[in-house]
Amino acid sequence: MSTTLPAIAAGLATDVGRVRAHNEDSACTRGTVYVVADGMGGHAAGEVASRIAAETVAELADRPVVQVRDIVAQVGEANRRILASAARHPEQTGMGTTVAGLALVSVGGSRHWAVFNIGDSRVYRCLDGRLSQVTVDHSEVWELVERGLITPEQAHRHPGRNVVTRSLGRDPMGVVDTWVFPPYPGEVFVICSDGLSNELTREEIEAVLAEHPDAAAAANELVRRGVEAGGRDNVTAIVVAVQGEDSDSDVDEDTTPRENVNGSSGESRS
Repeated sequence: MSTTLPAIAAGLATDVGRVRAHNEDSACTRGTVYVVADGMGGHAAGEVASRIAAETVAELADRPVVQVRDIVAQVGEANRRILASAARHPEQTGMGTTVAGLALVSVGGSRHWAVFNIGDSRVYRCLDGRLSQVTVDHSEVWELVERGLITPEQAHRHPGRNVVTRSLGRDPMGVVDTWVFPPYPGEVFVICSDGLSNELTREEIEAVLAEHPDAAAAANELVRRGVEAGGRDNVTAIVVAVQGEDSDSDVDEDTTPRENVNGSSGESRS
């Protein structure tokens, strides 16, 4: 595999928000692995599930070479650890978590980004100042958007927006969606819990990135604005910036999931 590694800056910020008593989001930046998990479940069990998920996936950073299948396998390992913890501690029964992230992987002997997710935590990618959503929400409300029954704007305030159709903490857990593309100088990724994406529009997130080229400053400002906009949930963001000038050259923007979507029953985040 090519040893050339792009210069990468990352920033992480999280806030309990204005409504929740506990922060059930967890996030890790370790090496070139970046992950956000949004927990669900009573008695702070969501915090346990999200921490297990984030820490388990971040263990990939300890490996010299990571491939896409390793990410999928590690998410599966996180699910097994969550189920095992719940089996040992009955008060954790029913806990679960989303997981979304970004990691540098080996594809065809060269380094590529792999984006992955289960649930409605998101990964955005900003190229040449334009932000797009890479991941597809595994939620009942997003299925309505995809079927053309409601608009993305209506989805922001839909009463069922917290019902996810895939999560960790289930057996089986459902499919992990993955997307792969080469690193590109000047690109920026945002990994966030729905506490951010439910409060800020894509255009508002794009504007923050334009105003704050520093990754840490951008993450802090995104979370600050998410809380200011309402803070109805925990708000967490990781910003990952690939150093270098923007370019107008051709970019691989394939955002087709490597795994097909399959349905499962909904789960409401508490």
